[in-house]
Amino acid sequence: MAAWNLYRHRNSNGSSKDWAIRSNSDGSITTRWGKTADSLPGVSNRYGVKQFDIEQQKQAKSYVLVGEVDIDVNGNVVFPGTTPATPSQMPKPDANTVSVPAPPVEALYWTVDCHAKQSIRVELGIEVRRLIGGIQSVSDQQSKPEQDWDGWQQFIDATLDAETFELSGQIKSVHGVLPWLFLLALKAKSFKGVEIDIATETARDLSVDLKAEQDVLAFFGTDLDSIRDTAEVLGLLKPRLNLAAAMSDTDDCWF
Repeated sequence: MAAWNLYRHRNSNGSSKDWAIRSNSDGSITTRWGKTADSLPGVSNRYGVKQFDIEQQKQAKSYVLVGEVDIDVNGNVVFPGTTPATPSQMPKPDANTVSVPAPPVEALYWTVDCHAKQSIRVELGIEVRRLIGGIQSVSDQQSKPEQDWDGWQQFIDATLDAETFELSGQIKSVHGVLPWLFLLALKAKSFKGVEIDIATETARDLSVDLKAEQDVLAFFGTDLDSIRDTAEVLGLLKPRLNLAAAMSDTDDCWF
C-alpha cells in the first residue's frame, strides 16, 4: 500500500493545489503541500493529532481525495503504476522521522465565498461592522501599518446589500496584523454558508488558534502578548483573570 493519501483542491480560476498526508511509526503525522505538480515542496511534521481528523478538515475545505501515492524524500510524487521511487529515496517506515520546521511565512492569501441565505448574510454584515468597530477601538494602541489594507472596504461594500459574494486578496507584512485577526475572528464565527480560507504562500491553511500560529505572528513582527488586548476584544482569546483586581473588590471576611 502506498504511504501517502493525496488530496486536491480546485480553484474557481482553473488552478489547483495538492496536499498529502501520512502517519509515521513514531506517532507523528507528516504533510506535504504545493501547487499541483510532480512534486510537493512544502513539508512539516506534527504530533498529538490524528490523520483521520486532519483529512476530515481538509475535505470540509473542498479537498478531494485523488488516491494513494508514494512520495520520496525530495517531495516527488509517484502514482501507482508509474516508475516508483528508488529504495534509497523512499522514507524508511522504521526510521524516526525528524521534525522539519515549516518554511517562513512570506504572505497570506485569503478567500471568502458567501452563499448563505439572506438572514445569515444580514448577520454577517452586522458582525463585519462590529469587528471593524472593535478593531478601530483598539487600533490606536497598535503601531500603524505602513500600507492600508483594501480588504476593509471590500467587506463593507460586499455586505452592504446583503447579497451573495466572493472575495479574495492578500495580506502582506506592511498591512500589519489587524487584517489577519479580523479574518480569523470572522472565520471563528462559522456562519453557515460562508467559507473563509486563509493560507500561506505554501498553501498551509491557518487555524483560528493564535497559539498555534507563532510563525504568522513573527511574520507581522509581533507576538501573542503584544496583540492580546485586540485578540480578546475580537473573541480570539479568553480574557485573563486579574486576580489582584478581583481580590481588591472582595470584602474581608475575618472574624
